[in-house]
Amino acid sequence: MTGDRRVRNGQCHCGAVRFEVTLINGFTSIRRCTCSYCRMRGAIVAMAAWGGLSFERGENALTRYRFHTGSAEHFFCSRCGICAHHQRRSERNLYAVNVACLDGVSPFDFPEVPVMDGINHTNDTGKPTRRAGTLRFIPADEPSRSDDGRSANLLRTGEGRPA
Repeated sequence: MTGDRRVRNGQCHCGAVRFEVTLINGFTSIRRCTCSYCRMRGAIVAMAAWGGLSFERGENALTRYRFHTGSAEHFFCSRCGICAHHQRRSERNLYAVNVACLDGVSPFDFPEVPVMDGINHTNDTGKPTRRAGTLRFIPADEPSRSDDGRSANLLRTGEGRPA
């Protein structure tokens, strides 16, 4: 791995699939989606360009899944079942990489994650992708979770949130 923070190594749960990925905008592109598949999967993803994903091992251990229009292609480890990445439907030249598969990264590292409207997909509506909301993670030991009565006010004012 190079010194570039956009370049990350990752793997599936069992380690059969190991890869290197260059994230096009680091973690500024993270998101979740409301489509039927992503609602069930629950992954936070970051974007990589078509040529930005290379396999160190296990590419032959991947299995694929497509649904609805069949244009998005989801890649799973055939041994442990983890979906490490998928080719996007709206931008076929991009991969969406599961951040939980990246070494040293947890989905809980991100206090706020944009959630995109995948139910009303841009390819179906012809309209720009709409942001459906924001997913927030507040650790139990954060001051905003204290029992001193300030929690609602901290959330309302934005104080107490990780920077």
